[in-house]
Amino acid sequence: MSFIKLDNITKEYETAHALRGADLEVDRGEWVSIVGPSGSGKTTLLNILGCLDSPTSGSILIDNTDINMLSEDALAIFRREIIGFIFQQSHLIPYLTAVENVMLAQYFHSLSDEKEAIEALKRVGLGHRLDHRPSQLSGGEQQRVCIARALINSPKLLLADEPTGNLDRENTKIILELLKKLHSEEHFTIIVVTHDSFVSRWAQRVLTMEDGRITKDEFLY
Repeated sequence: MSFIKLDNITKEYETAHALRGADLEVDRGEWVSIVGPSGSGKTTLLNILGCLDSPTSGSILIDNTDINMLSEDALAIFRREIIGFIFQQSHLIPYLTAVENVMLAQYFHSLSDEKEAIEALKRVGLGHRLDHRPSQLSGGEQQRVCIARALINSPKLLLADEPTGNLDRENTKIILELLKKLHSEEHFTIIVVTHDSFVSRWAQRVLTMEDGRITKDEFLY
């Protein structure tokens, strides 16, 4: 059974149709990139997968859970237990250290554990930046803190929206190599929205969206 299954997902706003019948199946442990022009529905689809937005119509199954049947409280718990997020902007709390920013994600999940947060930062190569605040970190280092924060609670699904959009090519490659290493070790499912063909080709599979629909599904390996 697929880890993710979307059936005829639509999303309508007062002035626009963001999704026009998207169908998608993703196996557990796959790495999928979503590409397409601005306004094609990529971020809307990612937000729906992340339970940050709800579809106008259609069914969503993630990890055998019917998302449409969950209450707001149950959705919050599902997000907390199942999903990790990485965004283009780091959204780090400026007055907290790297360790404290990672521990914040633990706080909303269960109990904060400084030792676990330190180990998470060491895994992403930031053992020497534990007590640094975001303003003291480079853009690439801030994104590595975000990765540690996203994975600290061992999510089954990692969603990334333009995770390297603010980085140069060297730092982009560092982030992608890190994600590849962690993906091979932990076997979580990862879905990345990107405009960058260099980033998209690191996935096992690339979906192309146009006008609210998935128009191409390419398996790379």
